[in-house]
Amino acid sequence: MSSQLLNKNAIRILVVDDEESLCEILQFNLEVEGYKVDVAYSAEQAMTMNLENYSLIMLDVMMGPMSGFKMAQLLKKNKRTASIPIIFCTAKDQEDDTVAGLNLGADDYISKPFSIREVLARVQSVLRRTEHNTDQEKNGFIYFKGLTLNLLNKTCTVDNIPVNLTKKELEILALLLDHKNKILSREEILHKVWSDDVIVLDRTIDVNITRLRKKIEPYGKYIVTRLGFGYGFQE
Repeated sequence: MSSQLLNKNAIRILVVDDEESLCEILQFNLEVEGYKVDVAYSAEQAMTMNLENYSLIMLDVMMGPMSGFKMAQLLKKNKRTASIPIIFCTAKDQEDDTVAGLNLGADDYISKPFSIREVLARVQSVLRRTEHNTDQEKNGFIYFKGLTLNLLNKTCTVDNIPVNLTKKELEILALLLDHKNKILSREEILHKVWSDDVIVLDRTIDVNITRLRKKIEPYGKYIVTRLGFGYGFQE
């Protein structure tokens, strides 16, 4: 399936929001676009569903007793649901809330009130990006220009020249490429690359990133640092 032309009939979206009228509006407009859409009126209700069957979850933050942030944390900790893209839709539009949502692994953040046109555009953008990543991983490769990661035999080449990466360097690079154009916090990188029972200092991540940049030149410049937030691979 092309990353430029989505097969919308094969895409299932779950909308989770305690405002029933908003759920109905989103469901109607997304279904008009050709997506298959289900709704849940609380995080608790959503957590009883077969979430691994969804291609995207649109999640409100201000719900109770379980918040959208809490639900996102649970999804990202479960291997069956960790790769499902999440878009937060919420009235919480403060910068700190946006950063908190993105640091939890969300793929986008839309503040209420929003236009349906904006929602549809954001949904399509996230699905295209994550579909492209998924197709690459299924084939066992991740590509960026002349940079190639072979996930099957754990090798990396730069302009067809083999590059000797350590296990952690390769895993960090795969993680950043898999979340291209998104900033990942140090905590998120630690959780994904190192086991929870291993004590790792922030400095350890910084050192690995510095070495990685040098090894994959001329593509190391695409690994960016956002002070106070983390790292990302940005075109």
